[in-house]
Amino acid sequence: MSHLVVERRDAVLRITIDRPEKRNALSREVLAELRSVFEAEAGDETIKAAVLTGAGDGCFAAGGDLRELEAVREAAEARAFAIVAKAALQAVRDFPAPVIAGLNGDALGGGAELALACDLRAMAVHARFGFLQGKLAVTTGWGGGYDLLRRVGSATALRLLSQATVLSAEESKARGLADAVEADAEAAIEKLLAPMLAQSAHVLRGFKAIARSYERDARREVDNAETEAFVKAWVHPDHWEASSKALRKPG
Repeated sequence: MSHLVVERRDAVLRITIDRPEKRNALSREVLAELRSVFEAEAGDETIKAAVLTGAGDGCFAAGGDLRELEAVREAAEARAFAIVAKAALQAVRDFPAPVIAGLNGDALGGGAELALACDLRAMAVHARFGFLQGKLAVTTGWGGGYDLLRRVGSATALRLLSQATVLSAEESKARGLADAVEADAEAAIEKLLAPMLAQSAHVLRGFKAIARSYERDARREVDNAETEAFVKAWVHPDHWEASSKALRKPG
């Protein structure tokens, strides 16, 4: 893997997005690698849980790689990219053991969608959570719209999306977006992980199967509407103006 560090620690699969110099941005290659790892490891029935985190302490994932995506200009290209990204995050959702997102830093835009694709979120106290797609004049496009609706309800989800709200770790926990908040991400991960590891692997997988079946059928219609909205927004001049401004910002 070029951009992921993958390791096994006893019964836990650990995956780290290793692009700290790019704020762990989710390029096509990163997304493809995430899908590959989660699909490849899905058949290992000895895995009790997976932990997904980012390198460094600044960003879990800052969202899509804007410099790479600047070349995606046509509706067909935008649709193709959305489908590829959705498939990567769906591999995370479909992983048969519980997946914990360890938010070592900010989860923003597509990074927030990736964090919500995981079953649980463990946040460092300094980390922030934000659906900032609106600031780039686009919508969610990777399935995060449905995930957010399911967790906080339609009214709160609409407010967070339309106001491009950035939540602190404690605010995220209060709204049900974070399951543990500690001084650092590893402490928060351990808080969620330790009780799980006392369970049998097949029992944890059974619980995950129940949770997945509960929400699978309802997702399709919302996902289709999300993709159409994303493509329409992506090719609009407002998006390119906002993206150009973001790319000119230092860092």
